[in-house]
Amino acid sequence: MSCAEALSCSGRPCEIEVAGLSRRFDKTVAVDSITFKVGRGELFAFLGPNGAGKTTTINMLTGLLKPDAGEVRYHGELFDPRRLNVKRLIGVVPQHNNLDRELTAAENLQIHGRLFGMRGQELQQRIDHCLEFADLGDKRATPAGKLSGGMQRKLVIARALLHRPEILFLDEPTVGLDPHSRRKMWAFLRRINQEQDCTVFLTTHYIEEAEALADRVLIIDQAKIIAGGTPEQLKKSAGNYVLDIYNEENIQNEFFTDRPAALQRLEQLDTSVRIRETTLEDVFLQLTGKRIEA
Repeated sequence: MSCAEALSCSGRPCEIEVAGLSRRFDKTVAVDSITFKVGRGELFAFLGPNGAGKTTTINMLTGLLKPDAGEVRYHGELFDPRRLNVKRLIGVVPQHNNLDRELTAAENLQIHGRLFGMRGQELQQRIDHCLEFADLGDKRATPAGKLSGGMQRKLVIARALLHRPEILFLDEPTVGLDPHSRRKMWAFLRRINQEQDCTVFLTTHYIEEAEALADRVLIIDQAKIIAGGTPEQLKKSAGNYVLDIYNEENIQNEFFTDRPAALQRLEQLDTSVRIRETTLEDVFLQLTGKRIEA
């Protein structure tokens, strides 16, 4: 897959176009001239380790940070954070839950709706719908601070959906959740993408999250995009099969296009070996020489 194909809209109408986006903090380059596009209806993942530039990118795409260079376009229109018509297109779920812990679940949504100019019956119907959609209908009168971590995360997402955004940005949506809650959140995000007709743009450092959820993945490391494509395309670029060769001090990886070639190599080895299919972690390791620490 060519770089141009990896950064394109995958045959869909383009909803987000980013060109040459950069941001520095003093002498540190947080985002270094990145370019990509997101198509309408995609479930799109920005995968990379902590400190790679993921949160800085989302903050520039949503108007919380001003880029030092480059531009962002929504539906072909240059993004200006001061223009409310464009900001109404997006919903934002920050990395950390920023709920008012003393207010009930419904009251947290009510304040958000009023900020977006929603009133009366329309607002109440949307609150009811979003709470039910997030499986929080029976928690509407519960103070947010008394909800579990997974429920609080769902409430933050329900709040972001209240004004019917076309695009939902989620920054590390499952950080801090246990494995069971994380998988329930994955199912919830798929429902948002499919049932709410919503483009989902998420950042994550969890390899399995990007692999399980995303239509397309961009891998970012040290402020630069280093690869992009569907999970299957990325894995195929590394090799369909990998041998984990266990030595005394480390594990050596060898990649192969097909299983017979991997098996032929395996027969030549007299040490402990495992054959398996390639994962996105292998792709990242092959590109950078390191693993993403969860």
